[in-house]
Amino acid sequence: MSQNTAQQGNGPLPRQIPYIIANEACERFSFYGMRNILTPFLISTLLLFIPLADRPSEAKHVFHTFVIGVYFFPLLGGWLADRFFGKYNTVFWFSLIYCAGHACLAVFEKNLEGFYLGLGLIAFGSGGIKPLVASFVGDQFDQTNKNRAKVVFDAFYWSINFGSFFASLLMPIFLRDYGGAVAFGIPGILMFVATFVLWLGRKKYVHVPPAAPNPNSFMNVAKTALVSAAPGQSRPGLTMAMVGVIGALGSLAMTPKWGFVIAACTALVLLLAFGGIGTSMQLERARGKHSDEGVDGVRAVLRIFIVFALVTPFWSLFDQKASTWIVQANDMTHPTYQLLGWSFSFVPAQMQALNPLLVMLLIPFNNLALLPILRKMGIEPTALRRMGAGIFFSALSWVVIGTLQVVMDGGTAVSMAWQILPYALLTFGEVLVSATGLEFAYSQAPASMKGTIMSLWYLAVTVGNLWVLILNSSVKNEAVSAYIASTGFSVMAFQMYFFAAFAGLAAAIFAWYATRYRMVDNYRPEPEPNLCYGTPAPKSA
Repeated sequence: MSQNTAQQGNGPLPRQIPYIIANEACERFSFYGMRNILTPFLISTLLLFIPLADRPSEAKHVFHTFVIGVYFFPLLGGWLADRFFGKYNTVFWFSLIYCAGHACLAVFEKNLEGFYLGLGLIAFGSGGIKPLVASFVGDQFDQTNKNRAKVVFDAFYWSINFGSFFASLLMPIFLRDYGGAVAFGIPGILMFVATFVLWLGRKKYVHVPPAAPNPNSFMNVAKTALVSAAPGQSRPGLTMAMVGVIGALGSLAMTPKWGFVIAACTALVLLLAFGGIGTSMQLERARGKHSDEGVDGVRAVLRIFIVFALVTPFWSLFDQKASTWIVQANDMTHPTYQLLGWSFSFVPAQMQALNPLLVMLLIPFNNLALLPILRKMGIEPTALRRMGAGIFFSALSWVVIGTLQVVMDGGTAVSMAWQILPYALLTFGEVLVSATGLEFAYSQAPASMKGTIMSLWYLAVTVGNLWVLILNSSVKNEAVSAYIASTGFSVMAFQMYFFAAFAGLAAAIFAWYATRYRMVDNYRPEPEPNLCYGTPAPKSA
């Protein structure tokens, strides 16, 4: 490798990357294999004790509660990896918990408590590793080959969708023809394969050791900023943070009425939002008591929080393709197709295979055609511009899906094939938001907070699903139901248009904020002598 090539960041691709990509493809097959059949399985098998008319609503509640858990536990996984065990060790041990959860789904297919235990273990295991695999990919790069990272992050995301495509296409058929034990057992086997592949590459990875206790950590700087008093000045930031604490306690007090998941997640959102605002208001008071680098790092993190918050409406829309869109597809006509004398039709859950298939087509299309064309036109498609556009296209997809629902509510039969258009729009939005977000989150995170920042990126998905639960709960209120009835829309059509407007507003605010965000570069400077290239360091490291 020439010195000029290294200085430009175009050095060779790390040889350990194929193990991580293969692990991710198998793990994503296992996750999406079970996730994409969860709603139809709940409606057709596990929730038979609930009246038929109420099953779709309850299935959606269970599904989005599960997704909230999956994207909440990254907070724990990121913290354990950053502070104690390192990324590889944390991923490996959480993967074993993940495997146990899959085993429970296959064994307890007709036992409510056992099945929910399996969902809990998968949420815990999958959530624990979720923030770490992407940042583990980033750890394999430094300034000498950082330009290869975008290609690998795209390949990483492509592998996710490669596994998801086959899982989405095949698992609904296995569920229909062979039942839950087989349909949930196959993803479990793939998760065991994913764990084995990860283990095979253990001697080739770059292992960034856990960070030592840092007096200039985010929490220490934030605490100092909030409690510090300035001569002749009040502490408005601390007051703001206390408003968040009071709001969180009030939310928890509503647990009997709202349910634990909504109450607890709302409490967390209030703590983060008001605590972050309060810290920002008094952050300069920490300067001098903490290093300038630590204070500036906290300010950078707070700015990233705003980006993550504005992305939450996208996740509200995206994750409902596995719940609300399946419920809609159940009420559509299912056309039969002919191919070489063979007749076949798709079941509603299989429509989700369109999403990963389109992702695998759109990623190379964007990189080879769309983005170069935009650059030739003088438009630089920065990470934030791509993410803002993605939120807008997701909103557009829900305008279309809502219009289909209005047509159906009017008594006109609609073919399930019409869902192809909103799937295409939503997937285009996903490629612009989600694939870009992984790269953005890693590159903007201070070195000591890579895993934690990635955890907070996934926490945005939790909040997105929280909005879904809140809205679904709200429509059961008599006053809200009466208002929806006065609009002339059905409840489902109203919800669809509401989410479209929600994401459209978020896209507009995101576009405004993107013009004020200053990008930074937080890749490692050079190969470092204290990094472990090979067998991971012991847990005491």
